[in-house]
Amino acid sequence: MHDEKAYVLGFHEIDATQIALAGGKGAHLGELSRIEHVRVPAGFCVTTNAFERVVQETPSIIARIDRLAGLAPDDHEAIRARSAEVREEIEGVTIRDDLAAAIRRALAALGEHEAYAVRSSATAEDLPGASFAGQQDSYLNVVGPAAILEHVRRCWASLFTERAVTYRLRNGFDHRRVRMAVVVQRMVFAEAAGILFTADPIRGNRKVASIEATLGLGEALVSGLVNGDVYEVRGGDVVGKTIRRDEAALTDAQAIRLAALGRRIEAHFGRPQDIEWCLLDDEFSIVQSRPITTLFPIPAAADGENHVYVSVGHQQMMTDAMKPLGISVWQMIAAAPMLEAGARLFVDVTRSLASPARRAALLDLVGKSDPWFRDALETVVERGFIPSLPAEAPAAVAPPPPLEPDPTIPAALIERWEAENAASRRAVVEKSGEELFDFLRADSQELKRTLIDPQNMRVVMAGMEATWWLSEHLEAWLGEKNATDALTQSAPHNVTSEMGWALVDVADAIRPYADVVAYLQQAKDDHFLDELPELDVGREARAAIRAFLDQYGMRCAGEIDITRPRWSEHPTMLLPIILGNIRNFEPGESARRFEQGRREAQKKELEVLERLRSSPDGERRAEETKKMIDRVRTFIGYREYQKYG
Repeated sequence: MHDEKAYVLGFHEIDATQIALAGGKGAHLGELSRIEHVRVPAGFCVTTNAFERVVQETPSIIARIDRLAGLAPDDHEAIRARSAEVREEIEGVTIRDDLAAAIRRALAALGEHEAYAVRSSATAEDLPGASFAGQQDSYLNVVGPAAILEHVRRCWASLFTERAVTYRLRNGFDHRRVRMAVVVQRMVFAEAAGILFTADPIRGNRKVASIEATLGLGEALVSGLVNGDVYEVRGGDVVGKTIRRDEAALTDAQAIRLAALGRRIEAHFGRPQDIEWCLLDDEFSIVQSRPITTLFPIPAAADGENHVYVSVGHQQMMTDAMKPLGISVWQMIAAAPMLEAGARLFVDVTRSLASPARRAALLDLVGKSDPWFRDALETVVERGFIPSLPAEAPAAVAPPPPLEPDPTIPAALIERWEAENAASRRAVVEKSGEELFDFLRADSQELKRTLIDPQNMRVVMAGMEATWWLSEHLEAWLGEKNATDALTQSAPHNVTSEMGWALVDVADAIRPYADVVAYLQQAKDDHFLDELPELDVGREARAAIRAFLDQYGMRCAGEIDITRPRWSEHPTMLLPIILGNIRNFEPGESARRFEQGRREAQKKELEVLERLRSSPDGERRAEETKKMIDRVRTFIGYREYQKYG
């Protein structure tokens, strides 16, 4: 074990866990040097302890750093002036004898008269979630102890370039908490050099390595000043190549060998890498490796095969990231395995797409909710991204017949939901500590069993399939695309519609009282309900809102994430809706609108059936359509009840 207060460490003494000591660049170089068959030019790291000591022993530096706090990211003049003051102080500081001696000893061990690259290595650099690459400085061909010490100071100072300070201000990084280490690495006077991405950074393809190469040291390429040759390598083949000049920087064999070396490094770090390399005497040396931060993460798959994932959030009209607890709950109760990537949930549909029989059903299901989704999946199949499985024999057991439109079926399921929920509410209040979590885990499995219960699923699918049938056939027979929307108005058991009208009723209870309306217009605190009774008519308003929250307060926007604040936790979220209802609706509007929707649905049904009867094969079409209308109105509302329940 090395001394945690060490000021200078060799690469062999550093690993990936020591970003706080060696910075991102230093920690990655230390870890790279541990990978078998990976050549890393020798060097050492002047640790963040050295930087911190210099800063703490120089009060004028601390004062100038503190002046950066509070600057606006767009105040370029102030940033330019104050960051220049900090750099001047650091570049002029005297490095104490013991620290200078430690640097000289490390240099002497490698060769004082060799040429070195001196590179900044900040503690917020080359991290998985943010790339600060290029925010601080690097210097090449530095020779001799005096020059090395001078460039160490310059690297420290580069922590406070105008660009770096602005970047930190925009991304919320504290100037006092970001520290600087410095990497000193022996130069390799390369025949060729460049960058290797172990995944295509443009198209996101993890199977294709992308190499940019140029003759010479490659610093201009890394800095973005020139364009290099480009090689795309898949497996053991170069599948794409662009040569900028008469002489190629690499042979195909070298590009393939470099890509294989990149795969070894990627496997060690466990994620796609952005690698800086150089070539001398047909040997590759690696001078840096960092995670590629621009790729959207994908679920881990141990088989190394291609996989296709479908977003769960998009199906629920929610694309926001979810918190770990929300992800965990979904994974516990979902019927299909839910995979996490980028704080979002996905379902692996690879095998369903690979199977000709199951593929048709999947594409049909996805296409009904989102035609673009279907098109994307068809494109994946057409391009041969996944191999097709042999045709499967038909199922030995036929699926159950469609449910008849019996209103007692969803009513019985809702009654079961209510009974189970009531039992859970009674039980949970008696639990605490570890016993509470044990109960919640067990109760989640009861919920899962309810959700995947065959009868429950049959009712949900009966409503959805009837909706799809009507949309498809009425468009084909009558040329109408949105007839189903009119036919399903005011359908029973649609708890989401009922919830919306219940908020209109809350507005009715509050509208007559101008003092209460004025109070709600300025209420900002979630405790506003506690203060309502102080108004003469506040109790009635409070009772109306409380009654709504007692019934629907567990819901919210993006509610599939259990960590989202619920209306009962933050009732102020409802105030804009209530106040909007007060302005936009007349008293008793909810009952009138619901009844109006029911009558319009009946009118639309009669119109559709009459038009069908006057068409070719009209009686048969009308009879089938009538069955589907009854089925959709009986069952479609229940689909919403599951989220409520």
